[in-house]
Amino acid sequence: MQKDSMLTNKIKGAVALLNKYSLLSDVAIMIICCAAGVFAKKIINPFANVVTDSLHVPGGISTAISLMFLVIASGITKRRCSASMMGLAQAVMALALGSVGSMGFLMPLAYVIPAVVIDLIMLIPGKGRASIRTKAFFANMISSVSAALFAEIVVFHLPLRPLTVYILLAALSGAIAGYLAGAVIHLIVSRND
Repeated sequence: MQKDSMLTNKIKGAVALLNKYSLLSDVAIMIICCAAGVFAKKIINPFANVVTDSLHVPGGISTAISLMFLVIASGITKRRCSASMMGLAQAVMALALGSVGSMGFLMPLAYVIPAVVIDLIMLIPGKGRASIRTKAFFANMISSVSAALFAEIVVFHLPLRPLTVYILLAALSGAIAGYLAGAVIHLIVSRND
C-alpha cells in the first residue's frame, strides 16, 4: 500500500515537472513570437508601403504579417487567451519603441482587438491537423480585417472605393499570412507528435 502511495507521488511530481516545463516552453514561444511580430512589422512596413501607396490605401500588409506570429504561437501552444496576452505585450513593445502613430492613446487597441479575434477563432472546436490549418487561415485573415476596420474607424475615414481596396488588401494579405501560419503550425505540431 505504501509503495503504491510513493509511486503515485513520484508520478504526480513528474507530471508537475512536465507541466512546469511545458508552461515555460510555451511562454518562451509566445515571447519569441511577440518580438518577431513587432520587428517583422517594422522591417516589412517600408516594402509594404510601396504596394499600398501605389493602390492609394493606407496599409494592411505588414499588420497581417505581424498577426501571423500571434496565430503561430496560439496554434503551437494551444493556450487560451495566448494571442490576447501577446497582443497586449506587442502594444507595450510598440509603445516602448515609440510607435504610437496617428492612433495616439488608442494604439494599444489596434494590437489587442485583432489578438482577441485570433483567440476567438482558435477556440472553435475542431479535430486534426487540417482543422488547425483552417483555423489559422481564418484567424489571420479575419484579425487582419478587424485591424483594418479599427484603423478605418479611428483614423482613416476613407471613401467607399479606397476603403473597399484597403479591406480587400487586408483580407488577402491576412489570408496569405494565415496560410503560412497554418503551414508552420502543422510542421511544428507534426514533428512533436
